[in-house]
Amino acid sequence: MKKSLLTLLAMAAMSTTALAADVKPALVYGTGGKFDKSFNEAAYNGAEKFKAETGIAYRDFEPTGDTQGEQAIRNFASRGFNPVVAVSFAWTSAIEKVAAEFPDTKFIIVDSVVDKPNVRSVVYKEEEGSYLVGILAGMASKTGKVGFVGGMDIPLIRKFECGYEQGARAAKADIEVFQNMTGTTGAAWNDPVRGGELTKNQIDQGADVIYAAAGATGLGVLQTAADNKKLSIGVDSNQNHLHPGSVLTSMVKRVDLAVYNAYTDTKNDKFTGGVQALGVKEDGVGAAIDDNNKSLITPEMQAAVDKAKADIIAGTVKVHDYTSDNACPK
Repeated sequence: MKKSLLTLLAMAAMSTTALAADVKPALVYGTGGKFDKSFNEAAYNGAEKFKAETGIAYRDFEPTGDTQGEQAIRNFASRGFNPVVAVSFAWTSAIEKVAAEFPDTKFIIVDSVVDKPNVRSVVYKEEEGSYLVGILAGMASKTGKVGFVGGMDIPLIRKFECGYEQGARAAKADIEVFQNMTGTTGAAWNDPVRGGELTKNQIDQGADVIYAAAGATGLGVLQTAADNKKLSIGVDSNQNHLHPGSVLTSMVKRVDLAVYNAYTDTKNDKFTGGVQALGVKEDGVGAAIDDNNKSLITPEMQAAVDKAKADIIAGTVKVHDYTSDNACPK
């Protein structure tokens, strides 16, 4: 009996080891750099959490151009990495091609949808999180003018701006919203100098709260707002700590969860393909409040955000999704 039990335990250990060996995670970032304090860094944090909890290492790659992304995804798949996570809409066509070439490999793409049985597409309701920070911007503004600086001019970033504008108008119907996009290529995600210039221009027009949705470019937005004693709003990762007392809040987008869940589900043999859409209800997006910004958030502002969250979850407030018709209601 004792011998049989030992045999069973040994077999169980071998089975666990074999299962863990099947998990060989890889991560391909967007072109803004791993440590952008924003989108890519959120993905990195999710991978690091998985590594810390399981002891399973992962490999990652920072592309500097669009062709490098596809090469990296194919390279990881060909070397047996599984799952392969690609964080950026820019890798949509690459995932479509490579997932077809490697049907036994699991792929995850963030911010886009690829309809393949071995692909999980994770998208976010950025408009909902942006609506919440828009309410805070509208309530915090003393001039009745707020700003938005986006990265690459694409529908996804317009989605952030549109939700923000709706929230600001919900708080203050006659508020004026300035908006600028940094550029039309991937370089727009990594140009903090230009981000700062656009922010200063909006400040000169009277904006006293500026929301950045621009990857590493946003660091220039937050810095310039702080230098001019104005408020800013961070994005994707919680950026409140970068300029405590100057960053009003951050629209947190849980890219870390997409990566962590992809690795964990694969490890536990629970991976599923299809689309996952994460909004306020799923805790996929939200407005960050912590020790770095709580002095800026009045009880009335907190109550307004709490009510908006409850209304969005209940369906009594429906935030318009710009990508549904490429238009933003005024």
